[in-house]
Amino acid sequence: MKNQKEELESKNLEHLGIISGIIDEIGIVEKINEIFLVDSREKVNTGEVIKAIILNGLGFVSRPLYLFPDFFQDKPIEHLIGEGIKASDLNDDKIGRVMDKLYKYGLTKIFLIIALEIVKNWE
Repeated sequence: MKNQKEELESKNLEHLGIISGIIDEIGIVEKINEIFLVDSREKVNTGEVIKAIILNGLGFVSRPLYLFPDFFQDKPIEHLIGEGIKASDLNDDKIGRVMDKLYKYGLTKIFLIIALEIVKNWE
């Protein structure tokens, strides 16, 4: 029998696991990706970035965008957002591009689409 050393790592989940589950149940990531289409060359798609923004916003953090990855340093980001995603993938350039897309499409329109989807699924 080999002596295997198992390395455990602890991450800070707090209330974000519940929020992540609700976002998944509502289908926000999928709905956003229907609107903005997924580019296979992207490490993180638009829906996943939106999920990260929501989690960050509900993490009671108000910092400049360039510090956004710092919020996720001690969080289980692959569990919360998606497999293969690292905190460094959520940089200010990526977030800025997604925010530009949202603005051009129309935030009210996006909110309405998601709200109608929630009502349709929970009737």
